[in-house]
Amino acid sequence: MIKKVIISTVATLLLSQALIADEAARAIAVKVDNRDDGKSLIQDMTMTLIDKNGKKRVRSIKTFSKDFGKDEHRIMFFKTPADVKDTAFLTYDYDDASKDDDQWLYLPALKKVKRIPTSDKSSSFMGSDFSYYDMTDRDVDNFEYKILKHVKVRGKDTTMIESTPKTKDVIDESGYTKTIGLIREDIDMVVRSIGFLKNGKKKYLDVKKMHKQDGIWVIDEMTMTTKQGKNTLHKTILNFDNIQVNPEISDEMLTTRRLEKGL
Repeated sequence: MIKKVIISTVATLLLSQALIADEAARAIAVKVDNRDDGKSLIQDMTMTLIDKNGKKRVRSIKTFSKDFGKDEHRIMFFKTPADVKDTAFLTYDYDDASKDDDQWLYLPALKKVKRIPTSDKSSSFMGSDFSYYDMTDRDVDNFEYKILKHVKVRGKDTTMIESTPKTKDVIDESGYTKTIGLIREDIDMVVRSIGFLKNGKKKYLDVKKMHKQDGIWVIDEMTMTTKQGKNTLHKTILNFDNIQVNPEISDEMLTTRRLEKGL
């Protein structure tokens, strides 16, 4: 009887510690989600696509984003090369976890705006290593969290957190069975992550350069690399320039009508 009581007590303590850890991990995820990234942002983006043979394709893009209350709207206009020129992409990122984010892609060759269905969000965005799902903010309430350990990244303290989708629907939409992220503790920002895909591949995100501008941390360079085992299948490099924090952006700029109109 005494042995059973001891075992029960130990189990209760371990469960309590696990719950505390999960709450702490979720609190960090909430802080990341609530991090001040400005009310609006305009920037130039260079997207470099590198295949497994090292062949590169480079695209130039203009992006605009703006907060609408707790929701965020973002639009991207492809400027070069000729095969993607005037393609445009719009995302309405909703704070409400029960509401699916809306995404639209304008294809100039078809002169048509295509809405991205939920079933397609795990697919590649414009041939890059980022998916349509990656182009939106993740809803904190859709995942369970666990702190794994504390490590340094480029000399900065980070917390390693595992996030696991709560439902099969989230797995199907995102394509991820789990993600391990490294959050810089001083600025509540993800600086590295590994995404474990349903198909057995992994995607490695690395924020290589960033700076603080007008009180807001912004990214200068980041990469996403897709691997199968130790083999690199594809890599995407994003470089950001001419960054404007909290500029004036008209509401009309972030509409499906503007997708067709272009810059």
